Amino acid sequence: MKLGFIGCGNMAGAMLGGILRKNLLEKDEIIASTSREESRKRVEDTYGIHAVLDNREVAENSEILILAVKPQYYETVIGEIRDCVREEQLIVSIAPGKTLDWLEEKLGKPCKLIRCMPNTPALVGEGITGVCRNGRVDDRELARVCRILESCGQAEVLPENLMDVVVAVSGSSPAYVFLFIEAMADAAVADGMPRAQAYKFASQAILGSARMVLETGKHPGELKDMVCSPGGTTIEAVRVLEEKGFRSAVIEAMKACVKKGKSM
Repeated sequence: MKLGFIGCGNMAGAMLGGILRKNLLEKDEIIASTSREESRKRVEDTYGIHAVLDNREVAENSEILILAVKPQYYETVIGEIRDCVREEQLIVSIAPGKTLDWLEEKLGKPCKLIRCMPNTPALVGEGITGVCRNGRVDDRELARVCRILESCGQAEVLPENLMDVVVAVSGSSPAYVFLFIEAMADAAVADGMPRAQAYKFASQAILGSARMVLETGKHPGELKDMVCSPGGTTIEAVRVLEEKGFRSAVIEAMKACVKKGKSM
């Protein structure tokens, strides 16, 4: 199998790292394109794969083609490669807001299309990716793509109408979590804890809490209640968060994210 990446930024790099760590493909089975000679050389030096400056060369030499450029460049890139895209080729998009119908319209021909929405924790092997497909992609082909995506985390197949929700709940949400970690660390620093130690305590608390949700199967509210002793410190902190609209702010932020995704 020849796997091609058009664009080789953070998300493509996370996938490449996982693929090579797990020996899913040999290096000579992967090709990538970049827009500058400096980045082309960096990709070759970092991953040992063949990297080029020509997007068409990648499209012509790939069985599975991953479009890993930013959404604003999709129309330009598709315009470059549409004449060399083949009917049997699997085309994978990682851009928010670009629907399966939009992709097929821009490609100008019937194509096997998969949309996915990864997130940056893929860089440390802890990503989760939402995946959907059009009717031309069979189960075997979908499984091949999911294996690639699972090299740097988990992949979940869902209907396309939920892809904008995936953007809000996982694609963009690491930024919300980083903001929360920073705020908790700032508060700890204000009360005298060294900053590096504050980041470590806040980050590990969030990592451990997330693992408790995933591994115990308990409702997050039940786990919250387990920490909140009557008249204690935790319930007092929760009271202030509720007073300040914490939960509502998160919900409204995610709704705004979904709205923005639909408009892209």
